[in-house]
Amino acid sequence: MLGGDDLTDAPLVIAKQGYFFVGGRIDTSIDGSPMVGHMYVEFQIPQELEHPYPVVMIHGGSQTGTNFTGTPDGREGWAQFFLRRGYAVYVVDQVARGRAAHWAQVHGPVTPPRLAYVEQRFVAPERAKLWPQAHLHTQWPGTGQPGDAAFDQFYASQVPSVVDFGKQQALNRDAGIALIDRIGPAILLTHSQSGAFGWPIADARPNLVKAIVAVEPSGPPVHDIEFKGAPDWFADAAKTKLSGLGEVPLTYDPPGPLEFVREDKADAPDLVHGWLQKEPARQLKNLKNIPVLVVMGEASYHASYDHCTVKYLRQAGVSVAFMPLAKSSIRGNGHMMMLEKNNDQIAAAMMNWLDETFRQ
Repeated sequence: MLGGDDLTDAPLVIAKQGYFFVGGRIDTSIDGSPMVGHMYVEFQIPQELEHPYPVVMIHGGSQTGTNFTGTPDGREGWAQFFLRRGYAVYVVDQVARGRAAHWAQVHGPVTPPRLAYVEQRFVAPERAKLWPQAHLHTQWPGTGQPGDAAFDQFYASQVPSVVDFGKQQALNRDAGIALIDRIGPAILLTHSQSGAFGWPIADARPNLVKAIVAVEPSGPPVHDIEFKGAPDWFADAAKTKLSGLGEVPLTYDPPGPLEFVREDKADAPDLVHGWLQKEPARQLKNLKNIPVLVVMGEASYHASYDHCTVKYLRQAGVSVAFMPLAKSSIRGNGHMMMLEKNNDQIAAAMMNWLDETFRQ
């Protein structure tokens, strides 16, 4: 396979590109009758289409599709990387986000600006040291401080998100299903918050979702984690996730209420204690035949808990490959790895997994 440097200087050769909206409806019960529930989708089809399934890229919290169409320091994004290698690419703005309009009277309040959070979680975790792996972060382009050109470009890209995460999951599940119904069989590439959307989309359309590449998906299962810094590092949030993986139902076999248990011991001192189902575990029957890849950066806050998501999925019968990037000698990445200096190296690793998966 060609690496990032071999193709990025060549012209992009595109057979077709455009945009559309899916999943929306006009709500006449609201003053002014706005369109609600719709997702914005832009697409590019390469002239030489080499793969049968397009890649649908779904961004995470406070982000838009710009996560995948470029980087804050002006390099190409994952959308162009996959496009150059013969994949059709669909990049979305979530419902009530970016170019899919937010109406406060419908979707409720949105998140406030969070400068400190962006610095601590995304661009400079090595300064905050809120989790044990944070000091390993090296790949953000620039200083990771306000006033630096790359930081300011990234911070300008942040947008408000609907506060109610359960509502987000339901809205984007429905719009994602509408998207897959429109374009046909596809690969879902989710990141962070949208990891909670990928599972229910695939659960509803198991014959159309051909693979899921979950880049640090929303987690860990059952209880979110509060980061405290040394020496205790982690605490379980009080809320229990309805489906184990999120706030919208998933199809478990046999049906019935889920029971969860906390693991007696963490896998390592710098890792979170995971939660699993109480045995015998109910199976996620609609996800069992969908290959899943979970990708994890070395220095991200997810480095402390993505193994929990992998364990939970495997216990529920899902076929999961786990890709801690450091084990592939891809070092120093934080949570926003698609924007970091080695983003092409990560995209190549994911693409290699897809190639191997669909050769089988």
